[in-house]
Amino acid sequence: MSNPNLDDYLQQGMYGAKETKPEERRKFLGTIRERVVLALLQNQVSEANVYKEAEEAIKGNKGAKLYLNGHLDYSYLSKYLKLANEQNMEYTMVTNNDYNSEIGLLIAYDHAVDKEDIYVNESAVEKKPDEPKEKKGFFAKLFNK
Repeated sequence: MSNPNLDDYLQQGMYGAKETKPEERRKFLGTIRERVVLALLQNQVSEANVYKEAEEAIKGNKGAKLYLNGHLDYSYLSKYLKLANEQNMEYTMVTNNDYNSEIGLLIAYDHAVDKEDIYVNESAVEKKPDEPKEKKGFFAKLFNK
C-alpha cells in the first residue's frame, strides 16, 4: 500500500517542488503577472536615468518587493537599489541560468493586485521635429553645394 503523502514527498525530492505557472514565473522573475504593479524591460533599466514611473511606484507601494534581473550589469541596477533602500523596500536579484527574461525590473506584491497595464512605455525623450531638408539637385549633390 502506498501512501500518497509519501509519493508526493518522493516526487518533490526528485523533481523539486510543484510550481504553478512555471513559464509565467520565468518571465516575471519568479513571481506571477497578477501580482505585478510595474515592469521595466532590460533596455529601459539600462538607460542612464531612473524612470519617473518606477520611482513613483517604489515610493507609493509600501509592502511591495523589487525584483531585479540578475543578468543585467550592476551599474544599471544600482540606481534602483539605492532608491529602494531609501524607501525601505525589500529587493531580490533573480538570476535564472536557464532563461533570461526580457524584463529587467518588477515591483510586485505577494498577493494579487491585477493591475491591467504594468509596462512602462519607452521613454518619451523630447525630440525636435525634423526640419524639412532642402532638396538638392543632381549637380548640387555632385559638387557639394
